[in-house]
Amino acid sequence: MDQLKKTIELLYTGRSRRAAYFRYALIGFDLFTIIFFIITTPLASTTDLLGADFVIGALILADFLARLWIAPIKLRMLLQPYTIADILVILSLLLAPFITQNLAFLRVLRALRLLHSYHVLRDLRRDTPFFRRYEDVIVSSVNLGVFIFLVTGLVFVLQFDHNPAIGSYIDALYFTVATLTTTGFGDIILTGTLGRLLSVFIMVFGVALFLRLAQTIFRPQKLSYTCPECGLKRHETDAIHCKHCGHTLKIMTEGAD
Repeated sequence: MDQLKKTIELLYTGRSRRAAYFRYALIGFDLFTIIFFIITTPLASTTDLLGADFVIGALILADFLARLWIAPIKLRMLLQPYTIADILVILSLLLAPFITQNLAFLRVLRALRLLHSYHVLRDLRRDTPFFRRYEDVIVSSVNLGVFIFLVTGLVFVLQFDHNPAIGSYIDALYFTVATLTTTGFGDIILTGTLGRLLSVFIMVFGVALFLRLAQTIFRPQKLSYTCPECGLKRHETDAIHCKHCGHTLKIMTEGAD
């Protein structure tokens, strides 16, 4: 049992080629599940869809249990936002075949899988020089994308049965993007007190995330690398010495082996 645990731990945290391929496979699976959930959120439940949900839920559960088993501090891992999101997603997937009522509220929970993007970003930061170079833009894009699709799912579930202007998931996405960019066409509005509060939430937080993305695109690029001498974490892409303390930096670039 100890040998099996060590093998799994090396797959998740090791630096061998085998471990790298395993983590990239996990990243591919994460991206697939995120896209799958986005596409299927507005669809009616069918036997095939419920079967696919159950299989994906079982795979996510296996990944979750493996990470929990090898975690040095299990409580800390359980309190991570993406871990809590995974638990809710797993429950929504595995319980869906046994629930005969409206599954809209369960399907919107699956958008929380987007929070697992931050776990993926951590792996990319460790393994990919390209990501470290453009981290600010990529992270800002992920932040905005997570916000858009979480809120779109929420708008769809809360307004679909009560608002004639929200007749599809595309309508909810259109409203979300138009609101956070302050375009404000006015052809779709959310009804009720809860709808108005949700609109305010989208405008306040969505605009901030949108401006953050624009800022990271147009400002000079920096990459993440912690100076071993003074701890400065952001440096120019061609930095050789830390501009704060002058310590020699050994930053891996795309040309490094």
